[in-house]
Amino acid sequence: MTEKTPTPPNRQDPHLDPADDTAEPAFDWMKPAGTGAGAAAKAQGTAPAGNTSPVPGAAAGKGQPAASAGTPASQDGAPAARGGTPASQTGAPLAQGGMPASNAGTPGSQAGSRADRKAAEAAVGPAAEPQGRGTHFREPLPTSALQVRPPQDEVERRNAERELANNTKPVLPRVMQVLLAVFYPLVLLVLAVRAVASPLFLWVEYNRPGFPGDGYGFSTDDRMTYGSYAVDYLTNWSGPRYLGELVNRSGDALFQEGEVSHMADVKLVILSTFAGGALLILLGIIAIIYLRRRSTGGVRRGLFAGSVATLVIILGLGTLAALGWQQFFTEFHRIFFANGTWTFALDDTLIRLFPGQFWVDSGIVIGALVLIASVATLILTWPTRKRRGLARKTKDKDTDALVASVKDGDAGTTDLPDAAQRRTRGNSATV
Repeated sequence: MTEKTPTPPNRQDPHLDPADDTAEPAFDWMKPAGTGAGAAAKAQGTAPAGNTSPVPGAAAGKGQPAASAGTPASQDGAPAARGGTPASQTGAPLAQGGMPASNAGTPGSQAGSRADRKAAEAAVGPAAEPQGRGTHFREPLPTSALQVRPPQDEVERRNAERELANNTKPVLPRVMQVLLAVFYPLVLLVLAVRAVASPLFLWVEYNRPGFPGDGYGFSTDDRMTYGSYAVDYLTNWSGPRYLGELVNRSGDALFQEGEVSHMADVKLVILSTFAGGALLILLGIIAIIYLRRRSTGGVRRGLFAGSVATLVIILGLGTLAALGWQQFFTEFHRIFFANGTWTFALDDTLIRLFPGQFWVDSGIVIGALVLIASVATLILTWPTRKRRGLARKTKDKDTDALVASVKDGDAGTTDLPDAAQRRTRGNSATV
């Protein structure tokens, strides 16, 4: 017969219900709870034999005998040594196969159902030993060590570290604020220099009333033309030939070799300054973006500190320049240029195009632009209560709470000061 063999039409299904099969102890747990020796024991009000733990053999498997064949159980329900010790002193009958059984539904009996054994185990469990079937062995939890309080000094140390961590502010936002405050005056100074080094300022300077004329023949138009070449050379990428090949109306070279060399040095300083200013602007923008995302009010605090530093620097430099302009101008050139490379005769082209008054006016304009920008920034970032995000004063809070109570019909104004009561009465009258 194979799997494909057809089933005979008159074949009867086997009987699979073991409830009526009393000769099969393996299926006793499927019988109703009212059957078996356990039910009889419950009806008679008897308890399992011995107030002890169940036989370990009962936990070995479903329907297994209390002990191996020929091994009787001891008086307290535990398996006895092999050797034929009597099962108990009550004279209980033997179970199947000549094996002794305990009295009336004890945990070691085979006649009881699984429900009877569970009931017996539940009754025996609370009074059993920790190793008995009625209680479960509990291993310590992995976090049981957390339930042990550490020493007092360790507790204090942890509390101190936690308090320090809560009170300590992040370092990077502070660093960004400091960098923004340092970059701000430098950026303003570079932008002011760029505004002065332009043909627009040159035109305003040459055409303003009181500007000294050229005693060697340059007209205002000549100054504007030749001066524009010099200013453009400072901001373009041309070489020294840009100025070295210029000629005047008589065909002579407009700038001498020393003048061209000095203008090349000035160009190097100017381009380096502008490049450094562009880098500072980029870093300042990065700092502003970071502070706007990570530190509330960080941009305002950084710009406020930078504006204060700018005012201090510009007022200090302005005082030095006012006390001795010639000394200030000389020391400034000594910082950036070698001695002897920036002094010229009065009839040289650079002196005729850019006399001393031009540099005085340039310094005044640079200082004024930086001063105006720093003062405007100081006003816009002044730490008022609203900008700092602080709440209103307590007096205003009390007044608002009192107004709200008056609106709700509460009569409790006698506990507040007279001024607050008068303000409250005025506000309630308008309501």
